Amino acid sequence: MKNKISFFSCIAAFLIFTSCNNSSTPKEVVATTTDSSAAAITDNTADWKIGVQLWTFRLFTQSEAIAKADSAGVRYIEAFLGQPFDKTSKDTFGIRMSPAGRQKLKDVLKLHNIQMVAMGVTTPNGKDEWIKTFELAKEFGLSYITSEPIKTQWDLADSLAGVFGIKIAIHDHPKPNAYWHPDSVLAAIKGHSNIGSCADLGHWTRNGLNLVDCLKKLEGHIYGVHLKDVKVFDKTDAADTIVGKGVIDFAPVFAELNRQKFKGMFSIEHESNWEHNVPDVIETVKFYNDQVAKLKK
Repeated sequence: MKNKISFFSCIAAFLIFTSCNNSSTPKEVVATTTDSSAAAITDNTADWKIGVQLWTFRLFTQSEAIAKADSAGVRYIEAFLGQPFDKTSKDTFGIRMSPAGRQKLKDVLKLHNIQMVAMGVTTPNGKDEWIKTFELAKEFGLSYITSEPIKTQWDLADSLAGVFGIKIAIHDHPKPNAYWHPDSVLAAIKGHSNIGSCADLGHWTRNGLNLVDCLKKLEGHIYGVHLKDVKVFDKTDAADTIVGKGVIDFAPVFAELNRQKFKGMFSIEHESNWEHNVPDVIETVKFYNDQVAKLKK
């Protein structure tokens, strides 16, 4: 009898495991649920920022993109390297941007009352590029650099981050990217106090990962979040969609970041409807504000 009970117990456990790992998992558990104690956690969202990664407006110049962010009611941005500043100059955003171009960018940011908080994703190649990258970040008062650093340069990058007082947030792209899984980011973080994570929620979902589990693994090391949604779970090339309309259940994600007392920026990175996506960004800002409001109740 004991053998029969053990046999059926094993079968039941196997069926539960198979169900939890089925890629057709419904939206409600893609991001997993938080424990019941989450409801008792106080509101820790005072230091959260809602911004936009300017890759969202990659078809436009940087000055146009900043104006679009302003029109969407966004006060914070994450710049991306290589975006042309305007249609008349040869300047693009990056370490080779001219002094005149940098001043024009500062003027445009001031005009729209927008603060640049981060830039990326970048992979500097060697000490000279790392120094110039940090110098650019320092000039614009950035909090962190979103990067996918070369493994052999972890020590160098961490040391320079300490010198400049600017963190490095490792970004996760879909497989087979070197940092697709939180464990690979944790490996870079170990022994490097200035290296942390830029948690790209959409890419983790594309990689078939449980978002809350990922966040828990990286607790205390998350410097920024890329806020996006996708249409299919566990598909590396899943199409992007407006946040809140895809497969991700965001409530437990926001609850977990609130529990962790996350302090940083949610960068909206909307990668569809490229030519007319300002309304999509506005809708995402509203969704974010609604989620934050629920945490305050």
